[in-house]
Amino acid sequence: MASFAHRARRWIARRPRAASRAAETRPPSTRRPEQTDDELHDQVAELLARELGVAEPAEDVPTPVSPARIARWMTENQFSYFVDNDGDLGGLWRGRLFYFFLFGEEAEILQVRGQWHREIAIERLEEVLDLCNEWNADRIWPKAYVRVRDNGRVHVVSEVATDLEHGATDSQLSQVLFCGLSTGSMFFDALDERYPDPAGTAP
Repeated sequence: MASFAHRARRWIARRPRAASRAAETRPPSTRRPEQTDDELHDQVAELLARELGVAEPAEDVPTPVSPARIARWMTENQFSYFVDNDGDLGGLWRGRLFYFFLFGEEAEILQVRGQWHREIAIERLEEVLDLCNEWNADRIWPKAYVRVRDNGRVHVVSEVATDLEHGATDSQLSQVLFCGLSTGSMFFDALDERYPDPAGTAP
């Protein structure tokens, strides 16, 4: 990336006549005959840089998100992960199963999808739908919904999806992944409170 001083030099170089006229009108007592045009340009550029500041290039540049980057994030944070038979990346977070999907024509949409570790009977479908709707009405993340399996059992799902068309820095990717995992876990904690495990309570 070109420095601010270099850009200022180029800007000044486009106006040689104005610079020459300014030099010609300068009082003889202050004019420095030994100063070349390049030196004058450098002097003005340094003055502008000192007054306006120099923009430093960003070290952490957004780059496309890939399963490899997500897996590296999991490893760096000491989370266990796996790749299933379909090639999808998944992992366990606080005993709950989460998957990490990339959708879209350019695989630019990152989705963190969690599944509650227990199933619910079909007879409770309406009340679970009400619970999901209440959650979605009060909170941005995660989106909560249910899936009814062929065997009639109900699975409850959390989902956080983010469009990363322009890529993401490591810190941005980390924030999205933590958001999907932590908010999904909060929703599942609420389900645990609503439907306590009989084995976890005294008879």
